[in-house]
Amino acid sequence: MENYRILNKKESDKILNIIKENYGIKELNLDCTILINKEGKVFFISKDINKIDLNKLRINELGLYVARLDKELRLTIEGSYIFGKYATKNILELNEDEMNAWMKGEEIYTDKEFKSFVILKHNDDYLGTGKYKEGKILNYVPKERWIKPYLNQDTVVI
Repeated sequence: MENYRILNKKESDKILNIIKENYGIKELNLDCTILINKEGKVFFISKDINKIDLNKLRINELGLYVARLDKELRLTIEGSYIFGKYATKNILELNEDEMNAWMKGEEIYTDKEFKSFVILKHNDDYLGTGKYKEGKILNYVPKERWIKPYLNQDTVVI
């Protein structure tokens, strides 16, 4: 477990307060333990983790990856699902074309102004977060999660 550090109550509250402030969330009642790794990735895991002696286990991944903390806190797609339904600010509703462009890794242009990171939403689906900068939302969806264009029917894939 040397790659993870369990955050104490004060550190956990700091992370949650950043999320609440950034997205206008009034109340959050999460019953979980928050971990952070050396790269600044923030994970949520059941409080029951304290019942397991992790030093006897070889662990590659632990918990649900919900955010990354560098200079700012950026929610993952999973983090946007957890917090998006409570957000009252810094949330952008995309139309079908914008949603398709976003999921292909493209940036989204907008006339609206936001502060820092924005949760992107299409209908009831949360698509992650992007950083607002000069009229556009920078895409942070990892390349491996982009939706690839369909191949035409004449193409043979081996």
